[in-house]
Amino acid sequence: MHLKIRHRTEYRYETPVHYSIQELRLTPPQVAGQQIEKWKVSTPIKSNVSQDAFGNTCSVFVQEAPYTSMMIEAEGEVKTQDAFEYPDDSKAVSPYYLLQQTNLTEPSEEMLSYFKGDLPKKHSVDVVLKLASAVQNAITYVPGQTNFATTAAQSFAMKTGVCQDHAHVMLGLCRASGIPARYVSGYFFAEESPNLASHAWIDFCSDVQKGVWTSIDITHACLVDARHIRLAIGRDYYSAAPVKGVRSGGGGEELSASISIQQLT
Repeated sequence: MHLKIRHRTEYRYETPVHYSIQELRLTPPQVAGQQIEKWKVSTPIKSNVSQDAFGNTCSVFVQEAPYTSMMIEAEGEVKTQDAFEYPDDSKAVSPYYLLQQTNLTEPSEEMLSYFKGDLPKKHSVDVVLKLASAVQNAITYVPGQTNFATTAAQSFAMKTGVCQDHAHVMLGLCRASGIPARYVSGYFFAEESPNLASHAWIDFCSDVQKGVWTSIDITHACLVDARHIRLAIGRDYYSAAPVKGVRSGGGGEELSASISIQQLT
């Protein structure tokens, strides 16, 4: 597919922000099944661009002049095709590091007990897909019930969540089973489900020796395909978040975000 993407994030504040640092992971990588035709990230002031430990393109900018609103935009065109395996290069983070839980992925005893019969005993795609189906069935997709700080254990206790929660629950269970797994942030093209345009899924290490990662969408309990556009990878949402930052001042915050994905001929 040839997809045109536009992602706009706008912040408005009650009082002036005096100082802020923003960190963006809004640039999709050139990987299997994904060819970047053109891409641009627009920020209020010039950003410094580098690669983080996971190989994500990371843009950072600091604002020291007072402001009450801020706009960040990313847009471009990407050509996609079905692909779900991603070999790592020599700079990649070790799979063994991705066996470690984080605050967002740490499973509760109740979670482990509930999924006991579905926990993978090996790194094969079929058994991990079976676990993805179990997570999808257990955590009903309900927007607005959770937020970026909701943990896997909290989402499981509520039995509701969104793609981010599905990914965190899955990460916790894979890691508890001895399978390295990482969070993937990105976009999902579905004309009938525009609320899924901002999306998240996971990679699990299907071959530790060769460093091969297989990508699974838990919300749809399937291997990723041409509808998925990868942005960044990390240990959890926080280390792969498209936009995050800290600020001094500003008072109350109003955030509006919009993503449009259009298929080109």
